[in-house]
Amino acid sequence: MQDQNSGKRTIRSFVRRVGRLTPSQQKALDELWPDYGIEYLVEPLDFQTVFGRHAPVVLEIGFGNGESLVQQATENPDRNFIGIEVHAPGVGHCLLRARDAGIDNLRLMNHDAIEVLSHQIPCDSLSRVNLYFPDPWPKKRHHKRRIVQPDFLHLVADRLQKSGTLHVATDWADYAEHINEVLSRSDRFTCTEHREHAGDRPLDRPGTKFEQRGLKKGHRIRDWCLLKSTNT
Repeated sequence: MQDQNSGKRTIRSFVRRVGRLTPSQQKALDELWPDYGIEYLVEPLDFQTVFGRHAPVVLEIGFGNGESLVQQATENPDRNFIGIEVHAPGVGHCLLRARDAGIDNLRLMNHDAIEVLSHQIPCDSLSRVNLYFPDPWPKKRHHKRRIVQPDFLHLVADRLQKSGTLHVATDWADYAEHINEVLSRSDRFTCTEHREHAGDRPLDRPGTKFEQRGLKKGHRIRDWCLLKSTNT
């Protein structure tokens, strides 16, 4: 892929997996997407138009099957939620859960999160960004694909409002070291809390499917709460 502004080839932090849609997931994409879906366009979103109200907006990158995202939207009706996921079956599953929960404060996108952040999310518009258990790209030659990089932190900080927060979680010790290293070189965020636990102390978030997978492998969980710096 190429950056539309610089013409330089950028590195994807994910592998697009089409996957096999179940009949119910396909039906959800056909019938529920008009209610919950946001199409990718190279123009900023108007959240008032998208949600029909003014409320703090929380963006989640890579929501998987959407179970925890729907739980957050259900438990926080005073906030608006946008979830981004490139795996179509996960989007279909999330649509079904959103319908069953009867919520209207959730919208979904099936696109590259970096492109969405770059072109559709206005500056200073988000109250919070969640990045839970991103692909760890464990092989050293693939570390450049990890989404947590200096440019990513800069982009997220620009999209967050004053006092906005970035919440990150991983179960890979090597990725945790990478995250700490990238954070140490960034002046865009201040770490207000960093927690290591055995799945019993998630930091202001519900548990996730990927977290359970990591725990079954004997991994420890790391959580960060990062506050947008006020001097940048």
